[in-house]
Amino acid sequence: MREEVPPRVGQAPSAVNLPPGGSVLSVHVAPLGSARARTLNSDTPHLAASTMKVAVLAALHRGGRDLDTPVPVHNSFVSATYGPRFAVVRERDDDPAPWQALGTERTLRWLSERMIVHSSNLATNLCLAHVGLDAVAEVWHLARARHSVTGRGIDDLGAQAAGIVNVVTAADLARLLRRLPPELLDLLAANAHRVDLAAGLPPGTRVAFKNGWLPGVRHSGGIVYPQDAPPYSIAVCYTGPLATGHAIDDPAARLLARISAGYWARRHTLGREQITHHDGTLRAAGG
Repeated sequence: MREEVPPRVGQAPSAVNLPPGGSVLSVHVAPLGSARARTLNSDTPHLAASTMKVAVLAALHRGGRDLDTPVPVHNSFVSATYGPRFAVVRERDDDPAPWQALGTERTLRWLSERMIVHSSNLATNLCLAHVGLDAVAEVWHLARARHSVTGRGIDDLGAQAAGIVNVVTAADLARLLRRLPPELLDLLAANAHRVDLAAGLPPGTRVAFKNGWLPGVRHSGGIVYPQDAPPYSIAVCYTGPLATGHAIDDPAARLLARISAGYWARRHTLGREQITHHDGTLRAAGG
């Protein structure tokens, strides 16, 4: 199915709006090299959480920068609104190492590794400050993303109050992952947070993935490499009350693990079978 490439510049769509107690689950699964995808609400926008770090990583490596040049480690950033500067909230960051480096220098390569492997928010904003929002928008454009937008850095509350949000869809996340070069997939495969998608796979299975979580949000997208079947991309986005915002002890993470396990069980036939969800909404689709 032919896809139109979205414009390079545009307003970020609002994330999914839920009724009280409601939830939305989005799924996009496809074998690499196949135009057939298994989809459920795959174009529904969700708040991106840490999945936006994949686009920042791709932009950083695409920009031709010397990633081994040391840069200052600080916690003061220009808002997307160009208003007062903002800082990352340390208590909500999952990686202590960049905070221990405050006031010193680290390379962009080191920061990008902390951003992906340990999901560091501070490292993410430092990488984003060097690459710029326009470069990240270009990455989404080249991935033929339809709805996903990275509009601000993490904890840019001024931008958030102005309605500037980071959003992702399962389909766009899968498109981006499928276009990453091998060296970036190797970095994603080192992800230290072995929950959700990874938890649904047999131990030792290679999966290059990035997950993200906030209260009310749990997402994960990656490329799975079975030894006995073709590799496949899988992206699952969940918004709803199951997501506690905890890194590990999260019912939504267990939901994603069950979905991951279900597609692993079908890995031999993903390229040809028609899969129907119990309510009839999960379907095979082109592109």
